[in-house]
Amino acid sequence: MIKRFLSIIAILTLSACASMTAGQNQSLSVSTTPSAACTLSNDKGTWYVNTPGTVTVNRAYGDMTVLCKSKNLTATNVVKSSVKPILAGNIIWLWGVVIGIPIDMITGAAYDYPNPIIMPLKEVTN
Repeated sequence: MIKRFLSIIAILTLSACASMTAGQNQSLSVSTTPSAACTLSNDKGTWYVNTPGTVTVNRAYGDMTVLCKSKNLTATNVVKSSVKPILAGNIIWLWGVVIGIPIDMITGAAYDYPNPIIMPLKEVTN
């Protein structure tokens, strides 16, 4: 009986908390045709990648701006941030509601960007 009780407590205690399960960073694949130099930025920082390539960014509540350039071609896109479903797991655990959700939201661990990011380049017209 005690083992069962302790097992249930362990499951409830260890469930959820996005910062523990996924962290504050996210790896994103970016691709363009043809290859390009891209800049990704949100309120947590700015990152650079040559396509096709992968870059690790900090998760954030705010959207991410992606700008890619190759010779006379360019593309700009705003990638929306979304709340990860695992954040709901914090509700199971009392301290998850009190501590987990606020920490996940502040650190950005509660959010995700869509992956991969595909940027269609267009000719720049002056």
